[in-house]
Amino acid sequence: MDTDIARRKEMFRAWHSKVVDALGYKFNPDAEMVDFLLEQQVHIERKYGSPFCPCQSTVGRREEDMKIVCPCIPFHRKHFDFMKQCWCGLFIHKDVEDPSTLRQVPASEVPDE
Repeated sequence: MDTDIARRKEMFRAWHSKVVDALGYKFNPDAEMVDFLLEQQVHIERKYGSPFCPCQSTVGRREEDMKIVCPCIPFHRKHFDFMKQCWCGLFIHKDVEDPSTLRQVPASEVPDE
């Protein structure tokens, strides 16, 4: 692997860790998946200039696209708190022991409070 990619992944890992910890999340325990998603973020950052979520598409409007810069938890808090994970599963709630029990739920199915 390109050493620049490896360094950038570790930078993302350290930075994301601090941010998501404060939000009540942690990295998914599936290390292989986390490694893959962080590498995708490096490639996305190289292409678009920002580490957008690897599971969501940019729309070409900066205001909207910034809502999917990882970690995008603050922009989708109600939705992700309901699912107990972010959309791609890179981050899960700290209280989740087995992320295999989690599922993606469309935002339209998240109940109003």
